Amino acid sequence: MNNATRRWAEGVVFLIAFGLTIPAANWMIGNVGTLCVPQGPCVIPVAPHLMAPSGVLMIGVALVLRDLVQRRLGVIYSASAVVIGAILSAAVAPPALVLASGVAFLISEFADLAVYTPLSRRGLIAAVVASSCVGLVVDSIIFLWLAFGSLDFLFGQVVGKAWMVLLSIPFVYALRRRDERLGLTPA
Repeated sequence: MNNATRRWAEGVVFLIAFGLTIPAANWMIGNVGTLCVPQGPCVIPVAPHLMAPSGVLMIGVALVLRDLVQRRLGVIYSASAVVIGAILSAAVAPPALVLASGVAFLISEFADLAVYTPLSRRGLIAAVVASSCVGLVVDSIIFLWLAFGSLDFLFGQVVGKAWMVLLSIPFVYALRRRDERLGLTPA
C-alpha cells in the first residue's frame, strides 16, 4: 500500500471512530455509571472521591481522534467532521441534552482544531496534548452549564477526559514513530 493510500485509509478509520464516539458518549451519559442522578447524568468515579458524567470517556477519545483525522485527511475534513459531529451529537442526545451536547461539541472541537493546527508543525504529541486539554476544558464548561446549569462536575469532567487523552498518548507516539519510519507525512 503506498503512503497516500495508507494515509487516506487510516484517516477514514479515524473519522469513523470519531463519529462513533458521539452517540457512544450520549448513550453512556444516560445509561452507564455507578450512580445515575435523577434528572441528571449517570456518573463514574474518575479519581478518589471525584465523579464525572460517564460520557467523558468518549469525549476524551473524540478530542484525540479529531486531531488524527486532521493529521491524515487535512483541516477541511477535520472541520467538516466537527460540524457533522455537532449535528450528530444533537441528533442522538437525550432531548434534555440536545442543545448542550451539540453546542459543547461544536465549540470544543473547534477550539481543539485552533490549538492543534499551529502546534502540529512543531510536534504531534505536544499538539495532541495541548489541543485536547483546551478542548476538554471548553467542552466541560459549556456542556455542564447548558445541560445542568451548574459546574458541579467540572473538575471530574476535566479529570475524566484528561485520563482518556493520557491513555491515548502511547498510541499517538507509536503512530508518529511508524509515520517517521515509513516517511508518511501529515495531510
